[in-house]
Amino acid sequence: MSVLSALAKAEAVRSGRAQPTAALRHLHLAERPLVTVPLRLAGEAAAPLAIMIGTARGDQNVLIVPQPRDRVLRLRFIEELADVVLPYLSSFLAETEELTSKAGETYTRCLDAPQLWTPNPGGVSFLKLLGRSVRFHRTDGDNPVPASIPLLGRWLTWFGDRAEHPGSAVLPAVTAVLSAHWASGQSALEDGNLAALLGWIDPPPGLTGAEAAALAEDPLLSPPAGPATDPGFDNEELAPLIAAYNAAEDENARAVAAERLERSLRGQLEPTWGLMWRALDLLRALPPGASVENRWTDDRGAFSRFAAEVAEGIPQARRDSAVPAVRRLLARERALEALQAQCAFDDPLRMLEHRVTGAAFRGTVVHSEPDRLDRSGSRPKLRPHIHLRTTDPFVPVPGEELTCVERPKQTGVVVESDGAAIVLELSGGMGRKLVADPGSVPEPGDELGFARFKPAAFNGQLNLPAPEETPWTHGGPPPEWTPPPTDDAGEDLP
Repeated sequence: MSVLSALAKAEAVRSGRAQPTAALRHLHLAERPLVTVPLRLAGEAAAPLAIMIGTARGDQNVLIVPQPRDRVLRLRFIEELADVVLPYLSSFLAETEELTSKAGETYTRCLDAPQLWTPNPGGVSFLKLLGRSVRFHRTDGDNPVPASIPLLGRWLTWFGDRAEHPGSAVLPAVTAVLSAHWASGQSALEDGNLAALLGWIDPPPGLTGAEAAALAEDPLLSPPAGPATDPGFDNEELAPLIAAYNAAEDENARAVAAERLERSLRGQLEPTWGLMWRALDLLRALPPGASVENRWTDDRGAFSRFAAEVAEGIPQARRDSAVPAVRRLLARERALEALQAQCAFDDPLRMLEHRVTGAAFRGTVVHSEPDRLDRSGSRPKLRPHIHLRTTDPFVPVPGEELTCVERPKQTGVVVESDGAAIVLELSGGMGRKLVADPGSVPEPGDELGFARFKPAAFNGQLNLPAPEETPWTHGGPPPEWTPPPTDDAGEDLP
């Protein structure tokens, strides 16, 4: 936890309300998201119990499995879930655009992409696990399943994998997104409770955040947001209802038992359903950051590529081999660096974290030389100097290159620092002439920020060794094999 995060949490405790740690929304929010609240059977990793799902606050479906340990009922539930999810995904494949890559190749990209919301990271993990459990089911031979079941499994696996990519917005968890924008007065573990976290962010009138969170921890008032259910509910309600379904002797009795079970599970799901839409309203009230749309464009591209693979029948790998695993890991590391930089350049509150650690500073221009030329080379170049005074704990290093926060295309090289001011030599973003464009060079009195990192988006290009230089354990050529020495008779020597 950083110093500012700790300070924000302390202020939340003092004021009785969560404190904003971001002035902007750093995640895309779809106009028509698919909200899901999944539940699973306690003690079973991939045994679905129920799910509430829909694209509007008052238009939701409730699907249940009256006996989650029954494979046939479980597959029937997944088929019903596929009938809801797959048409939603298909609705984004109709409108596309034709683009040309830098290599001159033409490709198709969807104009929009789906977005699934879950209450917490546990819901994301459960949906991914549910998809992996059925994505290779056979649709022919012995015990075939409908084609929609493995297709849904492939899509849920893709959503789960894509959710691990930093900056992706196709399968976000509400508690994780809220925690990234507000600091509550409770621990990070307690922030995993959606009702308690919302109690701190938006407490009811007359209550402090701590009081609202305490009420939210009562399972009778606010049932858990899944995927696990409350142990008291499991023992007192769920177990007898499932036992009644198991004991039913005919179809009518089983239908009655299933209806009772659905009413009970709906009571567990509806409070979280309301909290989900309340959280989305809070997030929608925040203006989006400037880089949000670019990251959503990356999601649209990833969605379009996978949809094309599904349409062409390209199989989905069971697990990554060595080289794809390395590529995936490096891509996520680069994407995380780009995400942190982009959010900081978009949002002054996020940039504060870097100013405290000395990775950036903000200062006032006290002197400017807008017409200065660098004549050290064969041709003169426009290289203005500016002097900035700052109180931030920033230690400049002569010769290092800094990026202007307000003008990301403009960089400044540290010329000197005398303790009172930092002298920077500017380049970029001033036009191509020896006279700077109007307003492109800061003037005395302007406040500017400079950082040691850049907000450039990750372009997906990874510098990996050539195939002949790659170890054989990671897909490179096998080591040369030399036969063992033999004697004149052809026998192996000891």
